[in-house]
Amino acid sequence: MSLSSSPSPSISELSSTSYKPCSFNLGFADSQCFGHRNTVQLGTCIPRSQNKSFLSYEHIKTFAFHGYKLSNMELGLNTVAQVGKFRLGDGKSGLLTRDLLKTSNFGYKLGSVKLGYEAYKRNRDFVLMSRSVLASDNMVETEGNGGVGREKRYYDAIVIGSGIGGLVAATQLAVKGARVLALEKYVIPGGSSGYYHRDGYTFDVGSSVMFGFSDKGNLNLITQALAAVDRELEVIPDPTTVHFHLPNDLSVRVHREYNEFIAELTSKFPHEKEGILAFYGECWKIFNALNSLELKSLEEPIYLFGQFFQKPLECLTLAYYLPQNAGDIARKYIKDPQLLSFIDAECFIVSTVNALQTPMINASMVLCDRHFGGINYPVGGVGEIAKSLAKGLVDQGSEILYKANVTSIILEHGKAVGVRLSDRREFFGKTIISNATRWDTFGKLLKGEKLPKEEENFQKAYVKAPSFLSIHMGVKAEVLPPDTDCHHFVLEDGWTRLEKPYGSIFLSIPTLLDSSLAPEGHHILHIFTTSSIEDWEGLPRKDYDAKKEHVADEIISRLEKKLFPELKESIVFKEIGTPKTHRRYLARDQGTYGPMPRNTPKGLLGMPFNTTAIDGLYCVGDSCFPGQGVIAVAFSGVMCGHRVAADIGLEKKSPILDTALLRLLGWLRTLA
Repeated sequence: MSLSSSPSPSISELSSTSYKPCSFNLGFADSQCFGHRNTVQLGTCIPRSQNKSFLSYEHIKTFAFHGYKLSNMELGLNTVAQVGKFRLGDGKSGLLTRDLLKTSNFGYKLGSVKLGYEAYKRNRDFVLMSRSVLASDNMVETEGNGGVGREKRYYDAIVIGSGIGGLVAATQLAVKGARVLALEKYVIPGGSSGYYHRDGYTFDVGSSVMFGFSDKGNLNLITQALAAVDRELEVIPDPTTVHFHLPNDLSVRVHREYNEFIAELTSKFPHEKEGILAFYGECWKIFNALNSLELKSLEEPIYLFGQFFQKPLECLTLAYYLPQNAGDIARKYIKDPQLLSFIDAECFIVSTVNALQTPMINASMVLCDRHFGGINYPVGGVGEIAKSLAKGLVDQGSEILYKANVTSIILEHGKAVGVRLSDRREFFGKTIISNATRWDTFGKLLKGEKLPKEEENFQKAYVKAPSFLSIHMGVKAEVLPPDTDCHHFVLEDGWTRLEKPYGSIFLSIPTLLDSSLAPEGHHILHIFTTSSIEDWEGLPRKDYDAKKEHVADEIISRLEKKLFPELKESIVFKEIGTPKTHRRYLARDQGTYGPMPRNTPKGLLGMPFNTTAIDGLYCVGDSCFPGQGVIAVAFSGVMCGHRVAADIGLEKKSPILDTALLRLLGWLRTLA
């Protein structure tokens, strides 16, 4: 195939009566496509014969087909090749009757089925073959009816980012009848709950500990979100949430069964049995109150008052604990310093801060759900959650566009009305939902706009939590003892290192639950430790790479000494990510994983909800109430979807009560 440049093309007249211009749409997104955007420019464009409803395209520079639609079929093609001719190889191929096409090189998608085409060289021709086969996991740029090269469309909601919070909000709206467009910078959905493939391994980008994924209660928010779009994933129960390896040789397994966990903990601290039961008992009081309620937006008064009248005691219980922190309550019942440090470690996993800075409601959700519904790992990896939600979104008639880097939110008369992408495409909607952090939303997407007072207050009360150094490894299976637990937390050298960079290590081995994620005879080790982006800025590439290897080697040496002798010799694959990696691929300011209170907070009082001071703009994710963690961001997505649905007329709404409630919530945040 020749890759020589082609002359600037022109659109020729179409004379075939069998060709219907309305039957398919083509689009280019890149500025190199002859200086045009959202349009198609073809070379000589003529029917191959009068009995074919297709065309051959001469000298087309195909940088990207974003949206390619044949009847009800959506295709996506991603290649930078310049081709000669592009035609059907068989006039009876049945392409318009949804025959699937074989793939060997390039990928596209028909609805929710990923397909491709086989290309071969013959007199500079690309020929579409009519043989049918399902393609592998190729990613395309659009799903649904979206893309470019089509008429301008106006959406009910545009969601910036496709993390779990954004996808839950999007799907909640779509099932209510809203037309939603989700815009994802990367090539797959999920954000920090995404995945990637390397050398036969399927790695989770972020945590492999999945809360909210059971089949009972009201806090199984991931299960509910999937069910809302008719999706269900097979899961594997994890018998142990985490195995703590702590100073002074303290070893504690958090068993799935609550009574087994309490028995183990009290065996380590028999003199604190009453205090242990009292503290975790209060956690259950909060969890049971939450679990009894239908969870929707706390900013929507009709729902809020309805829940209060139905479950007044439960609502009052939550209101009582709203301004309280886990550390304060633990200290009411527990005196042993080492046990209090253990509670700090429990909360650190939840919020990356100690118990005194962790809201009691957040701690209770996690510390109890792990026993109530248990930790359940999705077959195929954590990325299956986001993939299923994205497919469910498309099935509801909404759209998701990949490689769509939103650079600014468009305001008109102070109202958010649209977004602008890095390639200057613009999309418009009634509402804009940002799944970016609040720092990215107001500092970058609204750059140049005055920071609203409530955001100033938020940034005074909270700072960016540190990022992580991540190490994804493939190891030989024999290095792991037979009774190895799936998740480990290691803090071997002293309690004071808990919140220090590289002080504590979190390790997951998801292949102990799902062996299909790695080649036979191998396991995945997914290692995290906190790290600040300042440690990695300003380094020459050679020094940066050397530092990555040095820090990773120290972390692996600690695991080798504490857990797995000869670990280094068993490594067959290793990839290291720094806070700069997290910033680049997840579009998170400084690679942060959410907010962290500057001082001891008053529980969740200071956390902002989904609405913002800018009309039409909402936030969702870990920098909104109730904070960090999969179950928390899913809760944020549910709340956001409900609040937006009310504002666009898909749920009941009372403007007078809205105004009063939002003012009350704003005032409460000032007390924090």
